[in-house]
Amino acid sequence: MSVTTETTEKIHDVIIVGSGPAGYTAGIYTGRANLNPLILASSVKAGGELMNTTDVENFPGFPEGIMGPDLMANLEQQAERFGATIEFEDVASAELTGDIKTLTTGSGEVYKARAVIIATGSAYRELGIPREKELSGYGVSWCATCDGFFFKDQDIAVVGGGDSAMEEALFLTKFARSVTVIHRRDELRASKVMADRALAHEKIRFEFNAAVAEIKGEKKVEGLVIESTLDGSRKELAVTGMFVAIGADPRTELVKDVLTLTPEGTIAVDGRTSKTNIPGVFAAGDVIDPTYRQAITSAGSGCVAAIDVEHYLAGLPAVS
Repeated sequence: MSVTTETTEKIHDVIIVGSGPAGYTAGIYTGRANLNPLILASSVKAGGELMNTTDVENFPGFPEGIMGPDLMANLEQQAERFGATIEFEDVASAELTGDIKTLTTGSGEVYKARAVIIATGSAYRELGIPREKELSGYGVSWCATCDGFFFKDQDIAVVGGGDSAMEEALFLTKFARSVTVIHRRDELRASKVMADRALAHEKIRFEFNAAVAEIKGEKKVEGLVIESTLDGSRKELAVTGMFVAIGADPRTELVKDVLTLTPEGTIAVDGRTSKTNIPGVFAAGDVIDPTYRQAITSAGSGCVAAIDVEHYLAGLPAVS
């Protein structure tokens, strides 16, 4: 005999899918608007990419910095303080058309809402080599803006050959003694202006036709082994940091067949709003942002989505 829970019977005003800075900020604002939001935070990705970050020094309000997991715990607690309910569930499918949206989790729970905010974030692409994840925050990074400050006067490497990699390398020259760009091909994929700027910089050198095969060091990065993509020969590179800049993929698997996407693969929204092509469905954070991908811009985006939801719900006919 099946049991229907109170959760599955209730029609929520708003459900937020995702729990990074965008999702939790949307929870804070919709909570303060007395919308009693439900946050489906994921059982695996709860807290988003900042859960894998050590010191966060550029989030406003923390002059001494804060650990990534601590920042997310603070945001989670703040959302709960204002009435958000948080379930660590993964959404497996979504029916988003119509006045009432339906979300089904991997465990089979069914949730209904008048409005939905998609804040599923993005995932940095990884090299897939041993100990890459283990040393994340200990010399391995995917964000120069976040972590470059910690590499003052050090020799570091950037992996990649596109515009993002060149932007990372150029930014890191503000701190590092030297930056070595490691690229699998014999020429950069970056736009000419970005490539020329990096190639001309006195602090940047290049290892073409090369890939990272191994990370040296037990508790932190102490060097890299790079392998030639032409003949397989190997050599060591003396660096204390590695920034991986081979792209990021927005987490749109849940909605890619129903929501309009941009050419970059992010969810398309209307101008500076969070409105998608389906009424009552909003999106926020890295899943709509192919450019900035910062905790603070995601938080601001979550605020926008919450206010958009509040206005949308206010315009609906009163529920009898």
